[in-house]
Amino acid sequence: MKKVILFDLDGTLIDSTEAIVESFGITFEAFGRQAPLASEITEHIGHPLESMFAVLGVEESAIDAHVSRYKEHYREISKDKTILLPNAAEAVLLASKHATLGVVTTKTGSYSRILLEHLGLMDYFKVLIGREDVVYPKPHPEPILKAIKNIDVKNKENCWMIGDTCMDIQAAKSAGIIGVAVTSGYATREQLKECTLEVYDDVLMALGAIVAKK
Repeated sequence: MKKVILFDLDGTLIDSTEAIVESFGITFEAFGRQAPLASEITEHIGHPLESMFAVLGVEESAIDAHVSRYKEHYREISKDKTILLPNAAEAVLLASKHATLGVVTTKTGSYSRILLEHLGLMDYFKVLIGREDVVYPKPHPEPILKAIKNIDVKNKENCWMIGDTCMDIQAAKSAGIIGVAVTSGYATREQLKECTLEVYDDVLMALGAIVAKK
């Protein structure tokens, strides 16, 4: 039976750190606030924007306005300031020969599609689930369950999720599929080993291990 492989986006396939950090800085400055340090922002990449603004000190009543301002700037710069991670294109090409592919991200889905089209990869994915497509983002299983439902999965034993944070792995486990971690993103190897024994340097190495499994 053909495998299904789902990918996280930031830190797994793409590096949009520069665009994210800049957009947070511009947003904080637009509201007369001190911009957080880059390290304070990158520590929370992978969480939904509303959660990131909350943990960075924005009061609940102002979060929606901050998210809107962030998206406005991010939309303008994201294509110019996002790159594929090393071996990401090769990994997607390899995966497409062995599996049906999808993307599950806490990023806005419409922006994610634009980025993947810009980077030449969108045609490889049958489904893309973004933040606006679910009520509960990762680590809740809803995004993964929605992705595998859209793909019409018959056997979860052949389903995999590759991500760079424990949120990805937790979501996979809760959805009843296998989670594999990569160190190319925003969590350390030590942090990732707390949630899975399958930790690889990048997505191509992770794909090699998945493809080798019968």
